Amino acid sequence: MSVPAPSPESPRLPLPLPPARLVQVLGERPSPVVGWLANRVMDAVCALPDSWRDGLARFVGWLAFTLGIRLRVALENLTHAYPELSDAERRKIALGAYITMARVVLESIDEKEHVETGWEDSQREVQGEAWEALKASVAKGQGALLVTAHFGNWERAGKMLLRRGIPLNALVRPLKGALNMRIVDNRLAAGAGLIYPKGAIAEAQEAVRLGESVLMLLDQSLPAKAAVFVPFFGRPASTTPAMAVVAERTGAPVFVVMGIRDESGRKLRLEVEGPILPPEGLNGRDAFTAHTAAVTAVLEKYVRRYPDQWLWLHRRWKVQPPPEAPATPQG
Repeated sequence: MSVPAPSPESPRLPLPLPPARLVQVLGERPSPVVGWLANRVMDAVCALPDSWRDGLARFVGWLAFTLGIRLRVALENLTHAYPELSDAERRKIALGAYITMARVVLESIDEKEHVETGWEDSQREVQGEAWEALKASVAKGQGALLVTAHFGNWERAGKMLLRRGIPLNALVRPLKGALNMRIVDNRLAAGAGLIYPKGAIAEAQEAVRLGESVLMLLDQSLPAKAAVFVPFFGRPASTTPAMAVVAERTGAPVFVVMGIRDESGRKLRLEVEGPILPPEGLNGRDAFTAHTAAVTAVLEKYVRRYPDQWLWLHRRWKVQPPPEAPATPQG
């Protein structure tokens, strides 16, 4: 069933508790003094009015772009993805990606439950057959596999799902530093369980059997031996087969979930697509590759639709397939 949006006059819905087995935090915390000081600075930033914080995000994004931090990587990626665009058009997309990243960071360190412009927008009901199919799966006590990307605000998108009654465990990497650890703590406070790469497939299978859903980012590069290679913007991209493996072993449905910003950049809406079924007539690695390719194609569709909301700053195509493992052809 759907979760109604709280009104300013009504109490907010309590956040769920993450599964007890998935609350372990792996990573490296700063020293107590550094951690305390960093958190007080982040508290001060979070206390700013929404419009000020968004202005700060825009400035930080512009500054990183102007200083050229990873700009060469972003422009190389955009040149391959959009050869038909002018350099000025590609630079405009890149600037938007920097601002998106700054917004994600500032929004993700906030520990408070806002009932402000962005929060109210995120509480609007999600529409569509895919959302209804996902809710129906959860209502029957069945887990689902949810796929997203470094797009819009993936952290808030997960929280939006939790607020709508979707039990959620996120596949994450161990992090370090005060900022990253604050984001991890906020994930747990929001009700998400944490699944780390070591033993991730077994943990994800267990979560699905318990009726929980697993959220994973499918746009990160992996070493060639651990990856399948699928087309992404016309180039082979090394991608984890974990989603396809767990789907095959559990029969869990696969949905793409994207948190998309509006034109102002401050409001977010949730879009769900699926279930994306595994291919018929294939087995083993071929089936995992084809299923991963189908889901990646949906991610690419959203990136093409909103190119400034994806992080072109990371080396998505840095790992190339070995000669014996060619990429799956498009079409």
